[in-house]
Amino acid sequence: MGRAWYKFSRHKLSLFGLAVVLAVIFMALFAQYVVPYPKHAGAFVDLGQAGQAPGGGHLLGTDQYGRDVFSRILFSFRGAIVMGLGVLVVAVPVGVVLGLIAGYFQGSFVEPLIMRTVDIFLALPPLVLALAVSAVLRPTLFNSMMAVSFAWWAWYTRLSYSMASSIRNEFYIQSAELIGAGQIHILLREILPNCLAPILTKMTLDMGWVILIGASLSFVGMGEQPPKPALGTMVADGAQYLPHMWWLAVFPALAIMIIVLAFNLVGDGVRDMLSTEEV
Repeated sequence: MGRAWYKFSRHKLSLFGLAVVLAVIFMALFAQYVVPYPKHAGAFVDLGQAGQAPGGGHLLGTDQYGRDVFSRILFSFRGAIVMGLGVLVVAVPVGVVLGLIAGYFQGSFVEPLIMRTVDIFLALPPLVLALAVSAVLRPTLFNSMMAVSFAWWAWYTRLSYSMASSIRNEFYIQSAELIGAGQIHILLREILPNCLAPILTKMTLDMGWVILIGASLSFVGMGEQPPKPALGTMVADGAQYLPHMWWLAVFPALAIMIIVLAFNLVGDGVRDMLSTEEV
């Protein structure tokens, strides 16, 4: 663990990204105790404070209903983190298991069946496929997670398949087969541990991309519904008031950019941390 942390900590930008990610998670968990106006995260209206520019009692200004933009951004971090974690919890196990099966059972009918299905899903842009699925479902945070998961598992299948197929003919796999080890044992105890490094790296990088896809869905009204705050919804609402009330769209967009950048920086550090190269 000390060696892994040393590899990670060599990159100052990765440490900065980790600090930002931890701060976002902390604010998402304890937003009701951190924000100055907790009630503004719900169905709150104060037209007397509407449209105030950043400064004074409202750090990032107020929206068209008088709600504090800073408070709503911090509360929207909850939906963003839940979106990212929810998609990965569903997509990663499904994709990895299918990829391991396809890579291990090369030459059987299972491999082309799985991988040609993967090719079909990879041929469609994830956002377009997620939009198509979301259009069928009722617009909620859970349904948007399911829609993105429906488009995301194929990437992990492709990654785990390429790793498993390269490991399949190694001597230690053949030795495990000769001593009578079961197929499930070989998949989970022999092949999977050697695939974890690229999978964990991709998971870290994908957190930012999934949050971006989720914000895109909420931007077009297919994510979490008002009055609950969502970063994409805030950008869409604020775009109607540009350029006069610029803060309504700019600050939520900056929040999305910072979260995605932070997870990408952490992903770079995780890649180096799990690398087998000597330091």
